[in-house]
Amino acid sequence: MSQAAKLEAASRSRPCSHDILGNQVRVLGWEEAIFELQAAISRRSFTRISFLNAHNANLASTARNFKQVLERFTVLPDGLGVDIAARLLYGQPFPANLNGTDFVPALLAATATPLRIGLIGTTEERNSAAAVLLQDRYKQHQIVFRHHGFFSPAEEAALLAGLAEARPDILLVGMGVPRQEFWIADKLDHRHCTLAFGIGALLDFLSEDIPRAPQWVRSLRMEWLYRLALEPKRLWRRYILGNPLFLTRVLRQKIAGSAGGA
Repeated sequence: MSQAAKLEAASRSRPCSHDILGNQVRVLGWEEAIFELQAAISRRSFTRISFLNAHNANLASTARNFKQVLERFTVLPDGLGVDIAARLLYGQPFPANLNGTDFVPALLAATATPLRIGLIGTTEERNSAAAVLLQDRYKQHQIVFRHHGFFSPAEEAALLAGLAEARPDILLVGMGVPRQEFWIADKLDHRHCTLAFGIGALLDFLSEDIPRAPQWVRSLRMEWLYRLALEPKRLWRRYILGNPLFLTRVLRQKIAGSAGGA
């Protein structure tokens, strides 16, 4: 059996997605997700990709327009919180933690076919540094477009025209949630790229200006705690208040589902 057939058989044995607080999150293994997106690139099938973690789910729970925008995306599971939610609601975690910080580089590494890459987001200095690192690390691919994320409305038309001219296979948009998702949904289509990722702080991490947690911390699924320790004033609401709020909402969803099935 071919690798593609094995991945297709594995996907048929599971539901296509899980409803996490009203958001449809894809149920995919690591290799399945890579294969699916590589196939979209081959078909030049325009696809928007976002990642749902506890923070994003909380935002979508209070901002109906954000939840509606996410319906236009392929949403992948990110982090321990949504895994706990899947266990509570469906009896088992997601097959893989497809967080953008690890998954996007893995997709680039796993794709031998040369790809055209675009970067939009963060400061000019960090964007440039991230481009240098990506080009050095994934030499089979080419950075064909980049722009910082602090452009004005007056600059946007020229940015979009340049992006359409370059038309990368993969565009990484790092403007923070939910701005990046709104911008991707409102401004981008098949003329601009094939895969449009909302990648949060990935470019900041790739610039090496903001450190990631050590690998052993990541393996324990505690990177959020490391980030909180680095930036407590900015992130304490997201994690200290946000994580219990997310789990409370998930428990309400479970109770409502149980009542509906009674």
